[in-house]
Amino acid sequence: MSKTSRTQITMPATAKKGAVIEIRAIAQHDMESGFRYTESGKLIPRDIIRTFTCSYNNEEIFKADLHPGVGANPLMIFTAIATESGMLEFRWVGDDGYEAVNQARITVS
Repeated sequence: MSKTSRTQITMPATAKKGAVIEIRAIAQHDMESGFRYTESGKLIPRDIIRTFTCSYNNEEIFKADLHPGVGANPLMIFTAIATESGMLEFRWVGDDGYEAVNQARITVS
């Protein structure tokens, strides 16, 4: 598992119904492509975040599949429509059992 798994979400806490909101989600993760070698010639195992999903009131609204070319600490920026008050859940899943989850609440008026 990665040495770090700190996540951060930036999004509005409130929005008008029907408004388009911008969401930024980042996970600090020591990504390793699996293509590098140690000084002694041993292959460093791949350790990347494989998928990122965002669910709004338990309905998936965004998903990204990541590959070895993605850099460390991937930042996801996407938009959603504020339909109702509730919870957004952000989930990062990766190699070697890595999983990080964060949640943010939005109030829609």
